[in-house]
Amino acid sequence: MRVVFSFRSALAPMLGALLAIAAPPVEANEGTTAFSDTSRIASIGGSITEIVYALGEEGHLVARDSTSHYPEAALKLPDVGYMRALSPEGVLSVNPSGILALHGSGPRKAVDVLKKSSIPFIEVPEHYSHGGILEKIRIVGMALGVEAKAEKLAAATDAKLKAAEKQTASIKERKRVLFVLSIQGGKILAAGCDTAGDGIVKLAGAVNAVKGFCGYKQMSDEAIVTARPDVILTMKNAGPPVSEDELFANPSIASTPAGAARKVISMDGGYLLGFGPRTADAIHDLAVSLYGNQVTD
Repeated sequence: MRVVFSFRSALAPMLGALLAIAAPPVEANEGTTAFSDTSRIASIGGSITEIVYALGEEGHLVARDSTSHYPEAALKLPDVGYMRALSPEGVLSVNPSGILALHGSGPRKAVDVLKKSSIPFIEVPEHYSHGGILEKIRIVGMALGVEAKAEKLAAATDAKLKAAEKQTASIKERKRVLFVLSIQGGKILAAGCDTAGDGIVKLAGAVNAVKGFCGYKQMSDEAIVTARPDVILTMKNAGPPVSEDELFANPSIASTPAGAARKVISMDGGYLLGFGPRTADAIHDLAVSLYGNQVTD
């Protein structure tokens, strides 16, 4: 019998906000959409922190979570912990005037405590799509009271995303990509629908080889063979690395086109799956790795 592990229970402690399973938009607690005091903001979520810096509003930040490691300047801020293992005491210890958190922050009990505190808490939706990135930018801008700046950044990001997506528009034979999150006991944990892995593969003009499930789940050998991936996609600098030797030693992987050609692409996890201002560049780089000179300018 095939054993299935959910991403949140199996790997959440290791991999951060990069791979959170997409969920519907979530309103900020008590209808809050803008902080009345932006002097000391705690930013929870790597893409949120990156957007704040891209807006030029980093002077408002008093702390960040451990997934916020870009830009490098953010590392100088106090770290309140991993976004999925927050403690209310840790977040409140920096005396924030507001908490700006990516949807999926947790655990739920900790977030509930923070939302019930006297500190305004704004939750930013996460969708692994072109539109989802623009939505993030606008919500962060509104929260900080810099809507005009946010609209300018959203417009520039929109243009870059459109250009990046257009580069693969003429490609007829789309690569089938299997995003491998990890290998545990010889078993492949892969990205289904509604994941960052699925989203970036599609934006780069490829096809997710996985069908039939959403989230990150363990695949049976038969399912991997049936998926017939042309390429294996992995990430580095985020959680346990996927060894190429272990990957291609897996009999089910070895029997696929990707295994036969030993075709694997590995990219920095925060860059590849952040879904923020740098995502257009990540789309371009992944597309070039997939299609080479077929990618047009």
